[in-house]
Amino acid sequence: MNNASATDALSLLLFTLRSGKQMAINLLKVSEIIPTPSLTRLPESHPHVRGVATLRGQPLSVIDLSMAIGMAPLQDPKGGCLIVTEISRSKQGLHVQAVVKIVHIQSSKILPPPYGARNSSFITGTAEVDGALIQILDVEKVIHNISPIPAEADISDLDDQDAQLLTETRALIVDDSQVAIHMSMSALTKMGVTCHAVRSAREAFEKLDSLKDSYEAINVVVSDIEMPEMDGYSFTQALRKHPDYASIYVLLHTSLDSTISTDKAKAAGANDILTKFSPPEMAKCMLRAARVIHLGEDASVA
Repeated sequence: MNNASATDALSLLLFTLRSGKQMAINLLKVSEIIPTPSLTRLPESHPHVRGVATLRGQPLSVIDLSMAIGMAPLQDPKGGCLIVTEISRSKQGLHVQAVVKIVHIQSSKILPPPYGARNSSFITGTAEVDGALIQILDVEKVIHNISPIPAEADISDLDDQDAQLLTETRALIVDDSQVAIHMSMSALTKMGVTCHAVRSAREAFEKLDSLKDSYEAINVVVSDIEMPEMDGYSFTQALRKHPDYASIYVLLHTSLDSTISTDKAKAAGANDILTKFSPPEMAKCMLRAARVIHLGEDASVA
């Protein structure tokens, strides 16, 4: 595998739940940290949603993070603090016991979660901090379990040529979030795109190599940006330096609404960028990719 080493550091916010065990969340996904406010309980709300707070005049759903990942709820429902996140076009507060500190770790040092680990479906990776193994939370999974986003794209208005282009498109989805993979696969398959999925850049190169000389050879990569081992920017740079994949179409996909950098994506060599998760926007991006691949249209980042 001819790839570049990832030099970017990932900033993690460490926090604790009821057990006192430390977990982490990607700091890019944190808007702010606030004391636990007064909450209003809404009738028929999800059991993991403790209530709604008001943050600067706007409603904020508050999730008991312990319960959301299958653990016992916090002992003091009025204690602790909220980690406020704004991802995938929604804002929510994650109720935790306490915030510990921020640490900076090279992306290459962040590893996939151990197979069979407790709550592994809510974990995107692990990192060693002060001699302890810290699990990194899959925020998308937590939110999707509470408020699922429809994953199907409307392709009823596609003309015959565009529909044919999509059926000739073979995508590799690279994402450390299980729910993001599921949603992307569902949307792209509905469009007629042939899909494969992996959870890291290393696995992506292995899949690209295994399909390289076959009828199923990948012609577009849909990669998350925030991933363990190698982030999406570094992965794109590695593709651009690879003799076999330098010209492959790359769509960078992120759950972050406010921090996505078009300039950084362009510098890394990406063809397009997309904020998760909007099936209509995914359909537009994939159609642009198909037209570039099969018709030779302009491939520059929008």
